Amino acid sequence: MPQARQAWANCSVCSGEQCTPVHQGVVYVTTAVQDKGAVIVTGASRGIGAAIAERLASDGYGVVVNYAADADGAESVVSAITGAGGRAVAVRADVASEDEVEAMFGRAQEQMGPLTALVNNAGSVGEQAHIEEQHEDALNRLMQVNVVGPMLCAKHAVRAMSTAHGGKGGSIVTMASVAAKAPPGDWGVVPYEATKGALVTLARGLSNEVASEGIRSNSVSPGVIETAMATPDLRDMGQQSPLGRIGQPDEIAATVSWLISPEASYVTGSDIPVTGGL
Repeated sequence: MPQARQAWANCSVCSGEQCTPVHQGVVYVTTAVQDKGAVIVTGASRGIGAAIAERLASDGYGVVVNYAADADGAESVVSAITGAGGRAVAVRADVASEDEVEAMFGRAQEQMGPLTALVNNAGSVGEQAHIEEQHEDALNRLMQVNVVGPMLCAKHAVRAMSTAHGGKGGSIVTMASVAAKAPPGDWGVVPYEATKGALVTLARGLSNEVASEGIRSNSVSPGVIETAMATPDLRDMGQQSPLGRIGQPDEIAATVSWLISPEASYVTGSDIPVTGGL
């Protein structure tokens, strides 16, 4: 049996050479399974984040399923992954809190192996209201979660993956949105649109800064996707796309899978629209 990265004596279930590599939904990484390393997917308890987590686990990565409030949803994603033979652990962290982000990155590498990629997916729509009716507290929270959070996560991902810090490089994928282009008919979400525009710029700017350190940075801009956020008005907008339908979370997950894979080794600083042509 390959030597475990974590001492058997530290296993909360058993000790000795008969220790199984999977306990309570956590894989204790061995040299035989750590080749692809760890991926952190923020906001992965449902929707697009859950689909990304499950796809990357099927690709062979150890996945940290991050959540802020929906513990049951995150555990359900972990169960789906481990039930299919993958590696995953649910980790609670508010991405707007640097202390919690730092702890999440530490746990990811301890339990899943060296960090290979970060998927900045956590986000909020905020208040849906005309700009004159937006509240300061809600605006501040939206900026903290949608913009500051991805920046904090990128900061710690670079520290973990950068060749300048002894890492082996990696990939950061930031989930933006077609909303960054403020399409007509997308009413009452100007602050949300602004945050998604900021994420496209974040991914592009970061690509310039860390390319020489072995890290690629890209963004993905989904169109109208089959999630709880797809309101009737948005569904109508999706139906008007050239493809005549709304997208599926698995279609976004496939794009992310490609971006962090070696097949996209020459892709950085790009925003990939997955919109059905919108």
